[in-house]
Amino acid sequence: MKIAIYPGTFDPITMGHLDVAARALKLVDKLIIAVADVDHKKPTFSCARRVEMVKASLAEFGLDLEVDSFNGLLMDYACSRGAQMVVRGLRAMSDFEYEFQMALMNRKLAPQVEEVFLTSDQRFIFLSSSLVKELASL
Repeated sequence: MKIAIYPGTFDPITMGHLDVAARALKLVDKLIIAVADVDHKKPTFSCARRVEMVKASLAEFGLDLEVDSFNGLLMDYACSRGAQMVVRGLRAMSDFEYEFQMALMNRKLAPQVEEVFLTSDQRFIFLSSSLVKELASL
């Protein structure tokens, strides 16, 4: 079974995140959306609330994925879940530069876990799913 982790703060989850998740599902048997429990980024919502929002968004879009949270090193978490792949979403070239550096470090930590970069549809690059709902209701 090919398992992938799609990590992020998801603060909040966006249409771009959902687009990347839906496309990543085509590549693997199981996709785990892993909400990062990090304080140094000063998220707007608590980790528990972000997990709830991700689950609600996935249900609304009919995506059957596991949602979990983690703290600590991503590669430790990926290995503990038996993942062979980590999926990262890219919006702009600046995302690639940062993610590329992280991927090189992650490869040293867990060479058996591949990192895959997916770009979201350009329509969804910066809109949150809740904002899209609000705009649609106007």
